[in-house]
Amino acid sequence: MQIRKASFRFISEPAAQTAALLSNDIDLFPHASVSRSLSQFQNDKRFQIVFNASLGKTILAINNKRKPLDDVRVRRAISAAIDRKAVIEAAVDGRGVPIGSHYVPGLPGYVDTTGVNPYNIEKAKKLLAEAGVKTPLELELVLPPPPYARQGGELIAAQLAKVGIVAKIQNVEWAQWISGTYGNKNYDLSLILHVEPFDLVNYTKPEYYWGYQSARFNETFDKARNAARPADRLRYLGDAQRLLAEDAANVFLFQPQFITVASRNLRGLWKDAPIFVNDIAALSWA
Repeated sequence: MQIRKASFRFISEPAAQTAALLSNDIDLFPHASVSRSLSQFQNDKRFQIVFNASLGKTILAINNKRKPLDDVRVRRAISAAIDRKAVIEAAVDGRGVPIGSHYVPGLPGYVDTTGVNPYNIEKAKKLLAEAGVKTPLELELVLPPPPYARQGGELIAAQLAKVGIVAKIQNVEWAQWISGTYGNKNYDLSLILHVEPFDLVNYTKPEYYWGYQSARFNETFDKARNAARPADRLRYLGDAQRLLAEDAANVFLFQPQFITVASRNLRGLWKDAPIFVNDIAALSWA
C-alpha cells in the first residue's frame, strides 16, 4: 500500500479557493465557499462534489447580559425582524435549513420551533415599543471572517434597520472574536456558526458568552439528561428547545449544508459531517 503525505493550506477567500482547485494546487477542499462557482466543478470531470449535512447551528448570538437585550421582548423583537429564508440566501446561497432553536433536524428529539418567533416586522416594532425602547436603537454587530457571517451580517443589519435598530457592523478576525466576543463578552450581537454536536448544555452556563440564564431551562435540561426512559428524554429535549425559542435566547437562523470539492479519484469522503473535522486517515486514491 502506497502511503502519501498530506499538506494543508488555509484559503479564506472564495475566489482563491476556486482558483486553487481548478489549477490542481489542492486535491480536497472540505466546506468550500464555492456556491457561486459550483457549475465550474459540476461541469468538470476532474472533480466530485459532496453536499454534507451538518449538525451546525448558525445563530445571531445575543448578549443577554446587556441592556436592553436582557429584556425578552427586545430579543423577540430582534428575532421577528429577521427573515431566515432571506438570510440563508445571502449567507450561504440558499444552502441551509431554517431552525428555531439550538438544535437541528435529524437529531433525536428534534422539534420544529421555527413558528415560535416568525418573521413579522410589525410585531417587532410593537415589542420594542412595549419594552420602552426608543428608536433608533444602536447595537454593535460583530462579524467574524467567514463569508456566511460577512454576507449574512450585511443583510441582517438591513433587516434590523426596518424596525429602528441600527446595527453597527464591526468586522473582526478570529483572534479578535475569540478574545473580545467569546472571551470578554464585548459585543451586542454576533453572527456565528456553532459546530459542536449536542451543545444545549451551554445554555445552562450563565458565564457562557451569550449570558443566558433560566432556572426553567436548567431544570428541563437536567430531566432530559437524567431521564431513564428514552421517550422521556426526547420529550424533555423537545421542551428544552421550545424554552430557548420562547426566551429568544439567541436568534436561531439555519442549519448549513456544506460543500466539499475533491479530485474524482479520492475515496473515503464523508457524506455527512457529525463533527467539524476531516478524517484524513480514511482517504485513499482509486
